[in-house]
Amino acid sequence: MNLQTVVSVAGKPGLWKALAQNKTGFILESLDEKKTKLVVNLSTAKLAALDEITIFGTEDDIKLTDVFERMKAAASVPDAKADGKTMREFFREVAPDHDEEKVYASDMKKILTWYALLKDMPIFNESAVASNAPAEPEVEEQEN
Repeated sequence: MNLQTVVSVAGKPGLWKALAQNKTGFILESLDEKKTKLVVNLSTAKLAALDEITIFGTEDDIKLTDVFERMKAAASVPDAKADGKTMREFFREVAPDHDEEKVYASDMKKILTWYALLKDMPIFNESAVASNAPAEPEVEEQEN
């Protein structure tokens, strides 16, 4: 999954895609259907790239991208409006070693909301690192 350009902006709902960078910040576009543009100043706004976000674990922190990968493989993903008990049971499945005292229902709700927004987007299924090597040409085998 290629979430390198997807960010969360503190105080702004939803997720944003970084389109360009200027001297003082970034030009962002919302990932919702409105496609709202936003210019954020790095000195006043707090941005978090999704591929760098982790959630609290009992031993080590768990990468959000790993949780998303497990969510893709899950049989069913609860709605973000589900009750706290349902979300907690689901997170025990997709992030079994998350710290239940530090990961709140609001955190799980946010992750489920982000997943629902991202799951059908092409960037969610792209590989994280594009190779610079040229593609191998395909050779058809011929019968003699």
